[in-house]
Amino acid sequence: MGRQEAVMGRSQSRFIERASWLLRLPLETPTIPFEDVRSGCTLWLKLDYLLPSGCTKDRMATNIVAYAIASGEVSPSTVVVEASSGSTSIALSMVCATVGVPFRAYMPKTVSGERVLMIRRLGGDVVLTPAGQGMDGAIAALLHDSGTEADLYAARQFENPRNVFAHQHSTGPELIQQVGVRLDGFVAGVGTGGTLMGVAHALRDHGYDTIIARAMPTATFTAEGDPEVVGGIPGIVEGMSRLIDPDAVGLEDPVLVPEPEAMATAREFGRRGLGIGPSSGLNIAAARRLAARLGPGHHVGTILPDRMERYFSTALFDDVTAEL
Repeated sequence: MGRQEAVMGRSQSRFIERASWLLRLPLETPTIPFEDVRSGCTLWLKLDYLLPSGCTKDRMATNIVAYAIASGEVSPSTVVVEASSGSTSIALSMVCATVGVPFRAYMPKTVSGERVLMIRRLGGDVVLTPAGQGMDGAIAALLHDSGTEADLYAARQFENPRNVFAHQHSTGPELIQQVGVRLDGFVAGVGTGGTLMGVAHALRDHGYDTIIARAMPTATFTAEGDPEVVGGIPGIVEGMSRLIDPDAVGLEDPVLVPEPEAMATAREFGRRGLGIGPSSGLNIAAARRLAARLGPGHHVGTILPDRMERYFSTALFDDVTAEL
């Protein structure tokens, strides 16, 4: 019995060691300047799409899983679960595979097939919920299983403070150090709100009075008055974040960007050599709009969250797939 306990002890020790190794992963990404001739300002673009899974969510996923293991909430037999439109689940499936714990994603059927394939290739399970129920349906399915299955750990990206912590202590400080000048503005789209709040806290911790605002997509309308739908901006979710606290960091009014403009901007910067997804287009377009409001000579920062490969079957590629 003593030998078995010793073996189990060594196994647990190695498991915890792998978790601590997660926090030493080199997750730093570059920030590049873009001289925006429209506004006369410099846009500072943090290339988080270059992270291992191709998304800024790697920062949050690494922090949440490592902390859950260190606190004893996740053991080798625990199934880590999350309701996600895709990018968080891809990041979590990568992180869980790294430390050897199972992962299960709950996602609405509206997500792109590329995302499902990436999660499954990384060893995760995927539960697809009815398209018409959106993220509410995915969350409901997760809650149902949490009430009937033992040894599940929900990452809870929309409310987990480790989400904000990860960006406050990595993304934000990196951006500040790499830019090297005071940022006059910072914008980012909101899904969970972790990136916006984390970077905002870092800017405030640094003593900056930066204008901070969320980038918000809006529908445009045709001449007939009908909505001009381009499929939405994946990862941008309205009203689900429990992390957004406008008063804590002094958030300004949102910067509104028509969805077609966000998509066109993602395509434009793809032609400039940045292989980005729609949410990056939204963020750059919002940064341009904020820069135009501030006037020439100002510095505006933003994050480019994810890579284009997970959007091959979406509207982002409609203009080029038509040629095939």
